[in-house]
Amino acid sequence: TLFSTGILAIDHPGITLPVISPQRFTLIEQGASLPILCDEKENVAVKLAVQNLLSDVTKVAGSTPPLLTRPDAKRLIIVGTLESPFISQLVKQQKIDASLLKGKWETYVMTVVSNPLKGVDEALVIAGSDRRGTVYGIYELSEQLGVSPWYDWADVPIEPQQNLSIARGTYTAGEPAVKYRGLFLNDEAPCLTGWVKHTYGTNYGDHRFYARVFELLLRLRANMLWPAMWSWSFYADDPLNSQTASDMGIIMGTSHHEPMARNHQEWARKRRQYGAWDYVTNQKVIDGFFREGIERAKNTEDLITIGMRGDGDAPMGGEEGKDHEYVAQDQKNIRLLETIFKNQRRIIKDVTGKPASERPQVWAIYKEVQRYFDLGLRAPDDVIMLLTDDNWGNVTRLPNEVDRKHPGGWGLYYHVDYVGAPRNTKWLNVTPIQNMWEQLQLTYDYGVDKLWVLNVGDLKPMEYPISLFLNMAWNPTRYQADNLMEHPRAFCAQQFGEEQAVEAARILNL
Repeated sequence: TLFSTGILAIDHPGITLPVISPQRFTLIEQGASLPILCDEKENVAVKLAVQNLLSDVTKVAGSTPPLLTRPDAKRLIIVGTLESPFISQLVKQQKIDASLLKGKWETYVMTVVSNPLKGVDEALVIAGSDRRGTVYGIYELSEQLGVSPWYDWADVPIEPQQNLSIARGTYTAGEPAVKYRGLFLNDEAPCLTGWVKHTYGTNYGDHRFYARVFELLLRLRANMLWPAMWSWSFYADDPLNSQTASDMGIIMGTSHHEPMARNHQEWARKRRQYGAWDYVTNQKVIDGFFREGIERAKNTEDLITIGMRGDGDAPMGGEEGKDHEYVAQDQKNIRLLETIFKNQRRIIKDVTGKPASERPQVWAIYKEVQRYFDLGLRAPDDVIMLLTDDNWGNVTRLPNEVDRKHPGGWGLYYHVDYVGAPRNTKWLNVTPIQNMWEQLQLTYDYGVDKLWVLNVGDLKPMEYPISLFLNMAWNPTRYQADNLMEHPRAFCAQQFGEEQAVEAARILNL
């Protein structure tokens, strides 16, 4: 049985089932849950997710399951990547179909296996093609147990259960349709910054705050983040921020105007020392700034943004005016950006010791940069070209037949939060469900499937569009015009309960 979201068929609460059932595999019986087996040398991202699974099961069953590093029970849950000795043994014995995992990106398989290991009669196995695939499988089980991905950020209660089982079978969500899927925290002051100050006592988001964001992303099967950048600096504020992302399996990037793994605040805070953010007059200093960013990120999975805009998300060369005033300046900026591309990629090669083409990069075609794109500017072949919406949820460009052959692929930067002319849209979501679905499906149909990133402002008020966006990034064709409203109904059922689901979805859709 294949599924994309939550259909493992958890038993009705209160039904006591025998430990061994021909149709069902019992996970919790009379409040006792199965031990969880995970190799002690497993990837740290998997081990962190397993700790969260232990916590989730505790909240559901009322007791904490044992965590094992060697098989020491007749029935248990086995978790691991293909490299795990437990999983590799099951593959060797052909008790797991390796073709479902080998060579796949972020894929998991969940299946019940008889006599998986010596001394073990039966186990629910969660195996991943890689660390994130395994993590997604772990959190899928948590969700099936009744723990919403939004249990923390939306205070969704967890219903206690004494008896739970799942239908036997082999489950997988397959591979994601979009390779890189994530969020952009933006326009975060005063709401998010105030909450962080109140909660953690810091004037910036530290690793404790970001760990909660990363956990949410992973529970929603996302894999990347552009961090908040109005007044915070992800890399500079707390050295543990980057390490926490790496440990948990989150790919970091920087926004459309923050090139070479540097946060804007890193420049703004030392503007007197650095001088002007102007590549024509201050290239040596800016190149040094770029180099420091790549040196810091060279051993991470971080996506490197290339190109350049003006200081603080302003247009290159000054404020915008009428299109006809730009003809000469645009040509100068295009030539300058071609030079910047070349120099940035030389820095990447020098620092990493590998061709720049081996390090994933992104070029954002946003605001005035789109004029340069229309005039013929293109990123190098291996770079992801990131298209955008008009800040109001309407995609402004899609690749034509020739452009779709670009080897680096295409991405989308989409907004449900925006600060700027002609009007801010902050705090409350104003993007209709149908509009967002139609634009995202259109985008995917035109071959934009390498990177999707959503500007969510403070994060907190955008729970629903975040879920819709990330669900569509995984499987853009799951919902069509005739069944789209099943999505908000399912979301509302998960957060508010079945009794409130229909009316909550109706109100949400208004």
